[in-house]
Amino acid sequence: MLKLVENHSLPRTAAFFDLDKTVIAKSSTLTFSKSFYQGGLINRRAVLRTAYSQFVFLAGGADHDQMERMRAYLSSLCRGWNVQQVKEIVAETLHDLIDPIIYDEAASLIEEHHTAGRDVVIVSTSGAEVVEPIGELLGADRVVATRMVVGDDGCFTGEVEYYAYGPTKAEAVRELAESEGYDLERCFAYSDSITDVPMLESVGHPYAVNPDRALRRESLARGWPILDFHRPVRLKQRLPAPPRPALVAVAAVGAAAATAGLVWFASRRRAAAG
Repeated sequence: MLKLVENHSLPRTAAFFDLDKTVIAKSSTLTFSKSFYQGGLINRRAVLRTAYSQFVFLAGGADHDQMERMRAYLSSLCRGWNVQQVKEIVAETLHDLIDPIIYDEAASLIEEHHTAGRDVVIVSTSGAEVVEPIGELLGADRVVATRMVVGDDGCFTGEVEYYAYGPTKAEAVRELAESEGYDLERCFAYSDSITDVPMLESVGHPYAVNPDRALRRESLARGWPILDFHRPVRLKQRLPAPPRPALVAVAAVGAAAATAGLVWFASRRRAAAG
């Protein structure tokens, strides 16, 4: 069980979540391939190739070398794409494509961390144009994602400005801890991939979620908890989230005001009847 009560006299804390297969059930970037095809950004052959990549990814067979090849392929694929068009396509299809594949267990964890007063940070290898809207949908406080170079014409050049992968994720976590005042020993991190061991070992509370075979072995060796997320559900279909402390206070004030109003109304009726 998570510790839900945060001692606010101590340094701030955060929960760092990988995105693909940790918070959502598929690859966030590859999920949009059909939408990019319909928008004229890729051809049918590219759709079939991304579908195969999605299969490899979901089967847990994507090792470091395959992930590197996938990165190089996606980088070359998006060369020449208009960034604004990509953002518009993601915005138009976000709820239809991403909302149904959010793990219920992950959404509950995000709510629990927020209730405890922790920041929630999504740390993903996928591109910022995809990850940032998903982070907003999830209610994340911050997002760390891969950034592509954008030319003067507003299109991707195919070059990578910042690659959020492996040790780079851990560096981003440490930089955020320094800038935001997080106590990493009291922070949490969640991932499904062996490539995220540097991020997991940078916090005091690492968790393996739906781990690949290598991460499962590593987690068992280190005594890290292993979580099984398997219930994708639309956010609107979930039970209402427990209110944050501030909302609890507002609700309490509202309830007190309503009670006072009822008492006043009742006293007025008694006075009129007398």
